[in-house]
Amino acid sequence: MYRIIDKIISFILEEIKYNHDKVNYTLYQITLILILSIFLCILLFLVPYLKTENNVGSFTYENRDFSYEPIKPIPIDLKLNEKKVSLGEKLFQDPIISRDGNLACSNCHDIKSAGILPKSKEIETEINIPTVFNSSFNFRQFWDGRSQNLEEQISGQISENNLHWKIIIDRVKQNSNYNIEFKKIYNDGITVKNIKNSIAEFEESLLTPNSRFDKFLRGEQNQLTELEKKGYEKFKSLGCIHCHQGINIGGNMFQTFGVYGNYFKDKGKLDPYDYGLFNQTGEEKDKFKFKVPSLRNIAVTAPYLHDGSVKTLEEAIELMGKYQLGKKISKEEVFLILNFLKTLTGEYKGKSL
Repeated sequence: MYRIIDKIISFILEEIKYNHDKVNYTLYQITLILILSIFLCILLFLVPYLKTENNVGSFTYENRDFSYEPIKPIPIDLKLNEKKVSLGEKLFQDPIISRDGNLACSNCHDIKSAGILPKSKEIETEINIPTVFNSSFNFRQFWDGRSQNLEEQISGQISENNLHWKIIIDRVKQNSNYNIEFKKIYNDGITVKNIKNSIAEFEESLLTPNSRFDKFLRGEQNQLTELEKKGYEKFKSLGCIHCHQGINIGGNMFQTFGVYGNYFKDKGKLDPYDYGLFNQTGEEKDKFKFKVPSLRNIAVTAPYLHDGSVKTLEEAIELMGKYQLGKKISKEEVFLILNFLKTLTGEYKGKSL
């Protein structure tokens, strides 16, 4: 590369010398110098991206400042009220707050099944139930973002199941253990606000730090193989990172499903929940717009999409390429990204999901 630059400079100097006695020498000289300057600027911009014999097929992260990466690791230390967490966990697993007293929050968000609806449980749902893990990092709750936070989401579930808070309060007050625990934590005992607060506190504790990728971001380069590092680079270069970034690798924005293609036209029959955010705002621009899902633990939380229509991660990657990036992602690229996504599986209470 530098030999080429040297030859170009030599050629220009010879041209200047040859034209020394010509009338238009000054103009000619200025023109050549200008062309040379533009050419050198372009080269200086491109040189860092050109592969050499020393870096082909390998990614070097030595001395890299990971604080500038668009993805951030989940904090390991979290300050929560442990008494509230414990009480909230009991309520989360207690069917006492369901309409018929048979289903608990944990039936649809099974902690032992990556926080999603277990395949073994025959519970009919209209929409794909997202994992409850790391949901506290989402800027909105539900696919259509109809709840601003976890406590509002709890109220939403109650009202959508045609259950009244007065009934729940009466049921909880009939349990002597709950009466004692609430009094220890809250001065005013069992109230709607306190029930929501304790469950939300428990849900905030449902974090999955220490994925291999998080450890890699903290400087442990050996946590990822060369293949997985290439997968991360491919994930960024293709544009996936534009929507899937931040601490939750998603969950922090709305995006139209079908930026470069009409997914819903190809799907055929539309269901009410397919309209996404539009169902909340009624604005045309919000049709088919959804909260971008988190990619944390994505390898263990199938099926995918808001309608649960995609069963494998490979298919989901190809589909996202087509409708969100306007690209046909090759099998090699799918393989690389798949390997990267598998590094996003974290730990809960010291065990990998």
